[in-house]
Amino acid sequence: MTQHFFPGLDGVIACETRLSYLDVEHEEIVIRGYDLIELSRKMKYVDLVYLLLNENLPLPEERAELEQELRDAYGLPEEVLSVFKLVPPATDSMDALRTGISVLAGFDPELDNLSPDANRRKTIRLLGKVPSIVAGGYRAMNKKPMVPARKDLGYSANFLYMITGEAPSPSEEAAFDQTLMVYAEHEMPNSTFTARVIASTTADMYGALTGAVASLKGKLHGGANEAVMEMLLEAGTPDNMERLIMSKLKNKERIMGFGHRVYMKKADPRALLMKEALLALIEEKGNRQLYEMCVIGEEVMKREKGLYPNLDYYAAPVYYLLGIPIELYTPIFLAARTIGICSHVMEQHANNRLFRPRVHYLGPRGLHL
Repeated sequence: MTQHFFPGLDGVIACETRLSYLDVEHEEIVIRGYDLIELSRKMKYVDLVYLLLNENLPLPEERAELEQELRDAYGLPEEVLSVFKLVPPATDSMDALRTGISVLAGFDPELDNLSPDANRRKTIRLLGKVPSIVAGGYRAMNKKPMVPARKDLGYSANFLYMITGEAPSPSEEAAFDQTLMVYAEHEMPNSTFTARVIASTTADMYGALTGAVASLKGKLHGGANEAVMEMLLEAGTPDNMERLIMSKLKNKERIMGFGHRVYMKKADPRALLMKEALLALIEEKGNRQLYEMCVIGEEVMKREKGLYPNLDYYAAPVYYLLGIPIELYTPIFLAARTIGICSHVMEQHANNRLFRPRVHYLGPRGLHL
């Protein structure tokens, strides 16, 4: 039998799903039949959560019920926050997030119950608590006072409030909510595949999500939004932006925030949406040169490399204007993606087959002692 090797599993269909699909030809990210960009313009993150959990968009009373479930899940056991006070100060924020989720698993009474109903309840609990791990872990490790969750705030507003310590304005809440939506689900990236592989052993949801965090920490998957913001700060002004990128290209450095394994020859539609969100925030907050630097960078990379910006390129300055510390950009990515990853875990558990691929062996044969 002829065997074919596809490095990085390029083009290999790993599973069947009803959750999402990247239709590159039509420039559409399909979520349960809906265009993600249209959803992001017209709906809220909680609506997307409901859609992924239930296969349909919520009625007003169904949205209110889900919002209450999420509010009831806010907050963390004190023991989880205490762990962050024990880790070394230099601990990476993604390592802290991974640790927090792993410790939190022990407090879930349904940890090993893999039924659809139990998995849904665990997903709600994780959605309620992962933002507290992101914000609380950062504050604990940096010896900042804790900002407890506010149940009078909506999901996205509360998340941003716990990070910054200030209740966001309506426009800030809307921008942050939109970032959560566009990061929420994206078919089969490395972290989602990792979670499905782990779940295929009938491992629990927390274990699968912990593995996804470890995957997302890798610089070829997560971390690009942080690198983009560092580059923008290094450039400082629009005049320096092209000079900096050209210097990096001359030195064979990779420019983060450009290119994508799937969007090879077209722009990431999520990046275009975030570009609009950035411009809207700048009109309220100022700092026009930040937008101008981004545009210059986009033009240079298209001219020099034929590459288009991905989501991380424009999400980074949005987070910056919202007052979010740079080291939290990737943990927020994971927090937003929690609904997507957990939905994939639920789907894997519901129709499971253990992942067990083979290899193309290149080593010697016939050796003897």
